Amino acid sequence: MSQTTETYGEWPLKRLMTEVVGSGHKSADDMTREQAREAFRRILDDQPDPTTLGAFWLANRWKRNTPEELAAYVDVMDEGVESAAPDCDPVDCGANYDGKGRSAIFGVAAGLVAAAAGTPVVVHSGDRVPTQKQDAYKHVLDDLGVRTDLAPDESAAMTDEVGFGFYYQPNFAPGVDALADRRDQMGVRTFVNTIETLANPAEASTHLGSFYHLPYAKRIIDTFQASETADVERVVMFQGMEGYDDVRPGSTKVAVWNQGSEMEDFDIETPEYGMDFEAEDLHVNEVAAQSAQITEEVLTGARDDEFADAVAVNAALRIYAGEGADDIEGGLEQAREALESGAAEERLEALREF
Repeated sequence: MSQTTETYGEWPLKRLMTEVVGSGHKSADDMTREQAREAFRRILDDQPDPTTLGAFWLANRWKRNTPEELAAYVDVMDEGVESAAPDCDPVDCGANYDGKGRSAIFGVAAGLVAAAAGTPVVVHSGDRVPTQKQDAYKHVLDDLGVRTDLAPDESAAMTDEVGFGFYYQPNFAPGVDALADRRDQMGVRTFVNTIETLANPAEASTHLGSFYHLPYAKRIIDTFQASETADVERVVMFQGMEGYDDVRPGSTKVAVWNQGSEMEDFDIETPEYGMDFEAEDLHVNEVAAQSAQITEEVLTGARDDEFADAVAVNAALRIYAGEGADDIEGGLEQAREALESGAAEERLEALREF
């Protein structure tokens, strides 16, 4: 039953299902690091039968992956990632690749404001990634007229030149991108949706990500610590709108980990900054197109409303994550200045001209 090969080992997915992970969400065992590494190598090589692959992905979803398993997947993913580090050290924003469907995406505008304030930012996404296949960073940038089909070294150059950079998954992680059809057939998210947000093609030392609840943030931080390839020194996780890296109005929990320290957490209370509105007030009908329009109008000073406030607080969080400010209030002051001075608008013009 072992089916040992020189390329892999003795744990094909069918055996892992039978002997380890496939008995149900309460009785399943966790995989060792080596078992998880072998499993994902086989998946990236299109080695498993599609039925077995689907069952394996679903079993992982039922039982919930441990940080050690996720770290093994991240390490295998990293073997196929073409990274290109800019000269600066940006904040890496790891939003869900399958996008948003109801509320505006603020990360482009917020990233450009942070860049104008002196904190470089990179983002990365694919194109209509399963399962939601909704609008993501790429689609907002496309609607802004920004070139997105970039090789990794071009993305690094964009980051240094503009202070904001975009990395395109098919170009920096083609092996993961090639799984799109199989993932689409699943109909539900898999662990690939989790680990692709942890890719670090810019080799940034700070990761900014989102979560629905604090235990998940802890799991991601533990994943970074368990990974042999994820060389990050600081992780900031927060409760994002639709699971994306956009701060939601009201009370938002933030978790922070610095290398050598324990995780700490605090709350962002947006009404304390004059932002007394609800999440529904940030909903849009056409996410990519309207997010691009909002980005331009906020950065050019053409609108000063709840969307402008949302851009400012998201920029403040990025500035704080990059340690450009000691707290959110300090980051917000820098964000407001970048908007009022026209420096953020200049970053948008530079991004379009790249």
